[in-house]
Amino acid sequence: MLIPGRLKAVGNRLRGFRQGLEQAGFIDGQNVAIEYRWGENQMDRVPDLVADLVHRQVDVIVASGGTPVTFAAKSAATKIPVVFLAAQDPVKLGLVSSLARPEGNLTGINFFNTELAVKQFELLHEMLPGAARIAVLVDPADQTNTEPVVREIEAAARANSVNTEIFKANNSREIDATFEAIAREHLNGIFVEQSPFLNARRVQIVQSAARYAIPAVYSGREFTEIGGLISYGSDIAEAYRQVGTYCGLILKGAKPGELPIVQSTKLEIVINAQTARMLKLPVSPQLLARADEVIE
Repeated sequence: MLIPGRLKAVGNRLRGFRQGLEQAGFIDGQNVAIEYRWGENQMDRVPDLVADLVHRQVDVIVASGGTPVTFAAKSAATKIPVVFLAAQDPVKLGLVSSLARPEGNLTGINFFNTELAVKQFELLHEMLPGAARIAVLVDPADQTNTEPVVREIEAAARANSVNTEIFKANNSREIDATFEAIAREHLNGIFVEQSPFLNARRVQIVQSAARYAIPAVYSGREFTEIGGLISYGSDIAEAYRQVGTYCGLILKGAKPGELPIVQSTKLEIVINAQTARMLKLPVSPQLLARADEVIE
């Protein structure tokens, strides 16, 4: 299993993965062994990590943590089945030829988070109807996802007469500098892009938003559970469970190219009511009614 980040950032996801494996009849340490490779948020290490797994002749490679990881696995593991997680349409990305029949040695899960960026922005704007300037925090190391997200957000902002300011961060110092600049320039809120690195730094990001009293929207409940204001996205733990199930099917003899791409159907709005109160933001009854969960 190839993970470009750190263990502590994906613990809940790994529980989902192991659950999917168990549902397919495989238990780690009993009838299957999981080899983990951690990139420690250093994307330049990914090719070597993939090469190591290929050299060990593993039966399946799980490519988690973004499009660059999946492309690295596709390039190096030409004969080993690869199960990936993609935030964008994998056909448009060129990973597979068809959602129904991927062909080749790849299959996986599309959890749509890139396509949901506009909805995330609209939720933040709904909570800040008078906002004139919104920050957009992106990870420059993941251009495949970042470029379409920025285009969509900028178009949505123009439609709502909102100006955006793009901030790029791929280390903790740049995250600190981003929030300092947002506070100094009195921007009204921040949209945080879905990316493996930004997810791994979610504690720092949520704490910085709280420190400077900046309303923020995120891509998943992993942020709102630790104090983020609002999130909208796929249930990532469920996506990892589906990855585990697919790995189990492949270990039983299924061909990855004949396993259709699973598209996440569980999308959820999560609001942290305590954070809203701290920010003195009223949450409309309509938005509360649409929320899948309100954290008190």
